[in-house]
Amino acid sequence: MNAPYALVKRDGKKQKVKVSEIVVGDIVFLEDGSIVPADIRLLKESNLSADESALTGESVPVKKDANAVLKGDEVIGDRVNMVFSSSIITYGTAEGVVTAIGMNTEVGKIAGMLENTDNLDTPLKRKLDAVGSVLSICGLLISVVIFIVGLLHGNNFVSILMIAVSLAISVIPEGLPATATIVMALGVRRMATKNALVKELPAVETLGSASVICTDKTGTLTQNKMTVIDVLFYPDMDGTKVPSLDYIYASVLCNNASSSESGDPTETALLEFASKKYDVNDIRKKYPKLFEMPFDSKRKRMSTIHEINGKYICYTKGALEEVLTVCDNIIAGDKVIPLTEKIKDEVISKCEKHLNNAERLLAYAKKEIKILPKSEEEDIENGLTFIGLSTMIDPPRLNVKKAIKTCREAGIKVIMITGDHKITATAIAKNLGIYKKGNKALTGTDLNNMDDNDLKNIIENVTVFARVSPEDKMRIINALKSNGEIVAMTGDGVNDAPALKRADIGIAMGKNGTDVAKESADMLLLDDNFTTIEHAVREGRRVYRNIQKVIQFLLAGNIAEVLAIFVAILFNWPTPLLAIHILFVNLATDTLPALALGVDPEEKDIMKRKPVKEGSLFEKGLVFRVVWYGAYIAFLSLVAHHIGMQDGYDAALTMTFLVLCFAQIVHALNQHSNTISVFSRKHPKNKYLYLAMGISSIFALFVYAIPVTRELFSLTLLDGNQWLAVILLSLSPLIMVELFKLIRRCLKG
Repeated sequence: MNAPYALVKRDGKKQKVKVSEIVVGDIVFLEDGSIVPADIRLLKESNLSADESALTGESVPVKKDANAVLKGDEVIGDRVNMVFSSSIITYGTAEGVVTAIGMNTEVGKIAGMLENTDNLDTPLKRKLDAVGSVLSICGLLISVVIFIVGLLHGNNFVSILMIAVSLAISVIPEGLPATATIVMALGVRRMATKNALVKELPAVETLGSASVICTDKTGTLTQNKMTVIDVLFYPDMDGTKVPSLDYIYASVLCNNASSSESGDPTETALLEFASKKYDVNDIRKKYPKLFEMPFDSKRKRMSTIHEINGKYICYTKGALEEVLTVCDNIIAGDKVIPLTEKIKDEVISKCEKHLNNAERLLAYAKKEIKILPKSEEEDIENGLTFIGLSTMIDPPRLNVKKAIKTCREAGIKVIMITGDHKITATAIAKNLGIYKKGNKALTGTDLNNMDDNDLKNIIENVTVFARVSPEDKMRIINALKSNGEIVAMTGDGVNDAPALKRADIGIAMGKNGTDVAKESADMLLLDDNFTTIEHAVREGRRVYRNIQKVIQFLLAGNIAEVLAIFVAILFNWPTPLLAIHILFVNLATDTLPALALGVDPEEKDIMKRKPVKEGSLFEKGLVFRVVWYGAYIAFLSLVAHHIGMQDGYDAALTMTFLVLCFAQIVHALNQHSNTISVFSRKHPKNKYLYLAMGISSIFALFVYAIPVTRELFSLTLLDGNQWLAVILLSLSPLIMVELFKLIRRCLKG
């Protein structure tokens, strides 16, 4: 019976009650398919299993035991005598007393944690704010100095004021916010084609800066689908893909899944494996179930009886040791031999490697019986003949191992955080390359025994967290962030929501994730695949690097304008640029190349570099390049001004204006790469940049060629020699940077 109603015992009888009207102390009845309406302590149950994946991250339904005695410090996933609000009953029936409702349930506590988790600024926003603050202060100081010096030199008040105000405006790259937004928007579009849906633009860049990815196991690293990978028979216990007919009958007939897609994940996996070579439906139809002794948590076995070739055959499946205890014989090749203690020990010993690899084992046995039992109290599980075993696992997704390796090479640490058991989680982490020699694996219990400072000190070497609670996940995120890491967190369950919101970027599963997780996340994986995260990180790094290129390009141009005017005013030279020239360069010739740089293709080694954590956008070498390029273009502009002054002030203004325009346009080519020559085949090709450079050049030529605009900008026509000087000076930044790249490559050998 599904919410919003539940079956409750009141006034001595069962009645249907709205979930919102349930109170602590109510006796609630649960059955297969019902949604648990509150946190309930089980009083009695019959073969009860519950899907708690949304709450705990457990990959398979949890077997419940009303009579289990617990210590009291168990994590949620180990409280087998409880069922929790919002979990789903997958098998069996139960009766229990309500212990918590609403915000006092485990799900409610998570909701409370969400309310207390604030949205944080992204690394890029903090860095851009810092850059903006510094440039604003510098621009104001420079403008004041130029204004005062200009007045002291006797310049016209209005004229020098206009120049000072123009410079104050030009120091701040006003096109940067718009360009950064467009660059991120284009990144979002590209990521959408790779199954990554970004909800907020800054999340693109944040993911590119990530230094740690905390990932769920089930469904993200693995396929969230139990799969039979091998069958084992004595004495050759190394595995074979060829099952015996006894094995097929046992796995198909002693099975309550309705199909290979509906039922318990373990049982559906058995049907899917058998259906590759056999008609499962035909076998079941031909040999229907005549009697069943259901699975229970004490016996850890189930048995069914079928009539085959005129004989009653009992098939049993269950945990290895529990099946072995009721067997007297074992099939060895084409013979049946006695099952001695030595053989039992041999079978168990050979299965240890499979258990260490996080594989789940199911054992099978059979026997012929003379008379059909009339009740479950009759003991039919004795004197069995051991058939063999299935080994199953939730297999890793394709290319996940390669994606994790790429992340490690990029300096990104991958941490598995899961609700599964430590042994299972560690084995899968080893297989995927997450857990290496020297790493540690911790459980929720381990975390409860250490304070936040201890966790902060040890977390650098931890790559697996198992059986953790929502509070534990928050502590893990906080410990990583306190160490200066930029943290990306993946999740799909309600239990993941607070950590998704707390992380620098939360990544929810778009296919199988809960609505709460999706709402708390910054990005959705439409295919629930870790490999998509690697693609998104790559795209995020491309966006970050391109924004850096835009900043480098725009600031170099702004510095050139400021220095050219500052030097001229300082030495009382004629003003090399007018206010209208500065505004035109910033708006017309800088904007389009800057936008084009924002869509530069990614560099081949982009996933070989270490992530950029907190700090300035101005990484090592960037400040030098910005100042040097800006100073060099300012120098070229003043040289052009000096040459033009030989033929009058109008010629000087014109040459300075044109050199400043074209030198910055040409300088856009230098932003592709700081090491690769623009003439090399390895140089990134960007057709949009070439188009933008062409359009910006046409804008500048229009201003020069059209009489009305030429007069408005106080320009004059130049002769051939003057144009030759303009062209050579404008190409000079490209030649200079190419020489630097050549020297750098030679020094590196």
